[in-house]
Amino acid sequence: MAPLTGPHQFGMEGWISCAPFERLLNMEIVEASDGRATLTMPFLIDFAQGGGLMHGGALVSLADTAVVMAIKSIVPPQTHFATISLQTKFLYPVKKGVVTAKARVTSQEGRTLQGQATVYDEAEKAVLEFSSTFKIAKDTRIKKIIYHDSSGSSTGDTG
Repeated sequence: MAPLTGPHQFGMEGWISCAPFERLLNMEIVEASDGRATLTMPFLIDFAQGGGLMHGGALVSLADTAVVMAIKSIVPPQTHFATISLQTKFLYPVKKGVVTAKARVTSQEGRTLQGQATVYDEAEKAVLEFSSTFKIAKDTRIKKIIYHDSSGSSTGDTG
């Protein structure tokens, strides 16, 4: 049987919570409020590149997701937005431990938002600098995802 390749319908714990890919990478949201967010991710063996260092794509995913959570903290729930550009500067390799991304929204003009993140290793040394631009969709409601709040109620548009 061929794997299911979408479109997919799934549930999330809440508006500010990790999506399936982010859970796959073991990301954890430490905080997300007022246009800022802090996320962590462990360096598991599955995240190693051929030289034994943490894969750059995993680090970029953490930085991008941190900016997403910072944005989610200031836009209405279920606002549909996506990364349209990003720039990354790798500063130092990660060989072990848990990395932390600290992000903030730097500007919002109309439907365009910009953000920045820095990823730190366990010694609190900056290992990556990241900036990105996001666009809010014209059709601003996300479809096919159900969000569950702390009371167990569900919201979302399955259409």
